Amino acid sequence: MPVDPRVIAVIPARWASSRFPGKPLALIKGKPMIQWVFEQASRAKTVSEVIVATDDIRILELVRGFGGNAVMTSPDHESGTDRIAEVVREMKCEIVVNVQGDEPLIPPANIDLIVQPLLDGVLESAVTLRILIKTHGELMDRNITKVVADKSGSALYFSKAPIPWDRDGKDSSVDPLKPFWYKHIGLYAYRKKFLMEFAGLPGSNLEKLEKLEQLRILENGYNIKVVETVLDSIGVDCEADLALVEKCLA
Repeated sequence: MPVDPRVIAVIPARWASSRFPGKPLALIKGKPMIQWVFEQASRAKTVSEVIVATDDIRILELVRGFGGNAVMTSPDHESGTDRIAEVVREMKCEIVVNVQGDEPLIPPANIDLIVQPLLDGVLESAVTLRILIKTHGELMDRNITKVVADKSGSALYFSKAPIPWDRDGKDSSVDPLKPFWYKHIGLYAYRKKFLMEFAGLPGSNLEKLEKLEQLRILENGYNIKVVETVLDSIGVDCEADLALVEKCLA
């Protein structure tokens, strides 16, 4: 799987966070979280360049200090997608990967999984990931986004709710041998042309209701390819999550 010069990964990293201000600079085993993410993304075989897109000089200087590529973006962006669109607008690339800046253990292979379908020419303009939910606790967790896809692997819907809903309760206990429920992993690969269109679309009703940006894509009639993975990742939402990441590293 050779590196393709048309593929760029961008990591949006802002300082402000309601639950964890300055999160990108939080230390994990003595190394800032944004550096963990940058190094993991750089190991993806299909990506030619990794860029951190930030709105804070402290993050910019830190990334450049460890030899990474970082650029300043407008502080007025409402989403990471908007921040990424600003960075790549004038760049010569065909595929853009949106790498979450709060997943320090993101598997590089997951990045390759979502890039490859676009390199192969799938019709969808965006690709994301899902992983089988194995416990009832995960299914009912309102912090975990679930996804339902059709038989061809195109997303039908995303929600924090346990979808599909088992009305009769016959399958309420999650059985790994019955692949009904999937967790969505918030990693995306876009064709650049579509990313520019997506960033220009107004927020949709479903997006505002569920607080899930990807619903804007579906509500406007575009398709999202959903690829299955067996490699999960840990998102850092609060300081307590840092201990969980360090435990996994140990």
